[in-house]
Amino acid sequence: MKLKRSALLCVALALVMIFAACGPANSTNNSVNTNTENAANTVPAGNDAPVEKNGEIYILYTSDVHCGMDQGFGYAGLMQIRSSLEAQGYTTILVDDGDAFQGDSVGTLTKGETIVKLMNTLDYDIAIPGNHDFDYGMDRFFELAGMADFTYISCNFNKQGSLVFEPYVILNAAGHKIAFVGVTTPTTILDSTPEFFQNEKGEYIYGFMQDATGEALYKAVQDSVDAARREGAELVYVLGHLGMDAESAPWTYADVIEHTSGIDVMFDGHSHDSDQIVMKDKDGKNVTRSACGTKLNCIGYSRITKDGKVAETGIWSWPNDTCAQELFGIDNEAAKAVDGARAELAALLNKVVAHTDVELTIYDAVAKDNSGNPIRMVRRAETNLGDLCADALRSAGNADVGLINGGGVRKNIAKGDITYEDIINVFPFGNTLCVVETTGEQILNALEWGAKGLPGESGGFLQVSGLCYTIDVSVPGSCITDEIGMFAGVAGERRVKDVTIGGQPLDPAKTYTVASIGYILLSFGDGQAAFKGCKVLQNGSQLDNQLLIDYIVETLGGRIGTGYADPAGEGRITIVE
Repeated sequence: MKLKRSALLCVALALVMIFAACGPANSTNNSVNTNTENAANTVPAGNDAPVEKNGEIYILYTSDVHCGMDQGFGYAGLMQIRSSLEAQGYTTILVDDGDAFQGDSVGTLTKGETIVKLMNTLDYDIAIPGNHDFDYGMDRFFELAGMADFTYISCNFNKQGSLVFEPYVILNAAGHKIAFVGVTTPTTILDSTPEFFQNEKGEYIYGFMQDATGEALYKAVQDSVDAARREGAELVYVLGHLGMDAESAPWTYADVIEHTSGIDVMFDGHSHDSDQIVMKDKDGKNVTRSACGTKLNCIGYSRITKDGKVAETGIWSWPNDTCAQELFGIDNEAAKAVDGARAELAALLNKVVAHTDVELTIYDAVAKDNSGNPIRMVRRAETNLGDLCADALRSAGNADVGLINGGGVRKNIAKGDITYEDIINVFPFGNTLCVVETTGEQILNALEWGAKGLPGESGGFLQVSGLCYTIDVSVPGSCITDEIGMFAGVAGERRVKDVTIGGQPLDPAKTYTVASIGYILLSFGDGQAAFKGCKVLQNGSQLDNQLLIDYIVETLGGRIGTGYADPAGEGRITIVE
């Protein structure tokens, strides 16, 4: 059953209490003692005067931050809360449930380095890898883990059967032994880029105990819990990046709790929810599962009493659009680090990363409207920038076909030097790569839906790669919709004709791979439901702007040439008036 939401503090009241209690946050020793049986009895407070410890512990946790360093509470607000608790005499532990490094331009441009440095500033104690922490490649993940001043754990992330990290760690805090067991979703191989987990022969050498029954994962968790108990752990917390999504079965948080025993509390991430749930483990004991959303819109906590009992577990939420750092003018070490990171990001955005010999456009090269403004074409016809974006998606997904909705391609790239900012302006929404296995019939339906609005504009008009097709606008659109306006079929003559894939006529019964963004393939963006039920091969493995940068820099050698010279594209889409 769900816990009562009384555990969610009213934001205004919470911050009055928390921020007023702490004053300037100059503490330099917030981390728990992991080397001795008993933590120190005093810690420096904001005024450097000793603060007597009250014998209680607060474990604070974050999850799915996705580079949201100055969103929600922000890292500055998190540091202020921790400093306040320390100043009140609590011992604190700070842990993260994964997916910290990817999700915003600061991650893309620094490949996660800025985030790991900020986490070091906050004195995180423990973290686990989330599926998106591998999105810059395995080598880069290990570089980031090596930069961390905190400990990574995972009981199921392995290389050829051997664990990469320790499965658990026991911290000695306020005279108590508290164990933390890490577990990373086995869907990671699909949710990140599959080739990152392979050797040069295409063989999978990294894994997450992803057997179809779930038994291998349950055993890994149970063995870790039991081992920690044998070492004297009084409490066992599981740091899980598992989530509740149905497609993650049999590896959801509920699956793991139901098939194990000995867990006191699970901090969970991955599905971006903030549910607080109590459920039975396999022995019938109540286990609390707590999740804290994404982008620091919530901070999770668990309070442990002097006698080593879990008193309460829950979240503090921040529903405001303005982050705590800005609203309260927080000026602590984390705030300074975040401001510095933003300044560095501004400089990076102006960095030249490539060059184009041609203008890449979303507009008609000649025609103007009645006000003398260029006419946007990317939502009704092929353009060279639409070709480039679709090519980048197909390349990143190693797919037969690349698709991108015209409404997702936002701004021209002028002839000359290309900066990071230029790339991000093309793809500003932070969509992620998705690859599905689909039939030719479904591809045909998707094209038909995208062409339904011609000759007018439609954000769902599809720019393509690896595919050519003709649209006969003299044929009335014959797509039918469901009760909420999504694609539900074709009930007449098709206006999309002469479709070829790889130079061969499309076979409606054949299976193809399609790379696009999750917005189109999974989330039914623009009402595009033609791919409903397709087998997902990759999901969320790269940000769209990141893969566009990679395609230009790595595949095209940093220079866009005459292959994209025609503003109207290379003839992939023919429109018959």
